[in-house]
Amino acid sequence: MDLRTNYMGIELKNPIIIGASNLATNLQMVKKLEDAGAAAIVYKSLFEEQLHLEAAELEDDLHEYDERNAEMTSLFPKIEHSGPKAHLLALKKLKEAVSIPVIASLNCIYDVSWVDYAKYLEQTGVDGLELNFYNTISNVEKTPAMIEDLRIEILKKVKAAVKIPVSVKLSPFYTNLMNVVYRMDKQGVDGLVLFNKLFQPDIDINDESLKMPYNLSHKGDNRLSLRFAGLLSGNMKANICSNTGIMDGDDLIAMLLAGSDAVQVVSTIYKNGVIQISRMLDELAAWMDKKGYKSLDEFKGKLSKKNLKQPYAYKRAQYVDFLMKSKEFLIKYPIN
Repeated sequence: MDLRTNYMGIELKNPIIIGASNLATNLQMVKKLEDAGAAAIVYKSLFEEQLHLEAAELEDDLHEYDERNAEMTSLFPKIEHSGPKAHLLALKKLKEAVSIPVIASLNCIYDVSWVDYAKYLEQTGVDGLELNFYNTISNVEKTPAMIEDLRIEILKKVKAAVKIPVSVKLSPFYTNLMNVVYRMDKQGVDGLVLFNKLFQPDIDINDESLKMPYNLSHKGDNRLSLRFAGLLSGNMKANICSNTGIMDGDDLIAMLLAGSDAVQVVSTIYKNGVIQISRMLDELAAWMDKKGYKSLDEFKGKLSKKNLKQPYAYKRAQYVDFLMKSKEFLIKYPIN
């Protein structure tokens, strides 16, 4: 079977990409992921906010015992935080250690930082760059238009500053996601990742405190990504990469039928081990053999909105169908 696909202008041997996570920070693990069949790896995000926090913590630690006596002004006067250097060095080592494409991921606080850090990341030799637009807007005075315009401007500047392909990892919480994607496509974005899985806080009711639980995906979490992959497929130049809740071969096949060019997986590796990559590829190949497909292009996007005759596909069809079958649902799930 020909499982090759194209993402961000990069030819991949198959559609499975390891998403940004700590999986890529261990070179032994990375080699296992490559041997199991992973087609590309996204290195964990360079968070500018994290660098600032680490620098502040280091500054506090270094000066904790300053001026404890008349002779002492500072214990470590010349030590300073390394900034992004450690991240860039680790990324470069990863790129040199594997033969599959490596994609860097970036999340910044300040507008000017996006371009500066994008240039640093490009210098490591990575094959592509993923702009991770992950933050929580808490300023009530920021309008949707202001937020969207800023994102578009950042993309435009980064695209002009680097030569490697650039993708954007989006959240689903824009007022009109389709319009945001349309504008990004006009700016020449090479790929879109649908969607960013945002970490959400929880509350420990016994300690009456906030906690941050592990945020692994579950079977069925891929449906929102599937919907928008189906809506967008065939309607833009950028490649589509689905993310979140893609746990097995069935999920992979469904995403390809909807129109995704590739998928990113993380949670299923943590839950099922590295071998899950091989299983998913075997399940894909077996399904293609059963259906008589020789390549992904023969069925990719077959069930996208553009290729379906039903006018309401991917819109309200499922909800209307559910309402029409409400009696059947109540028989199956009776309320006592």
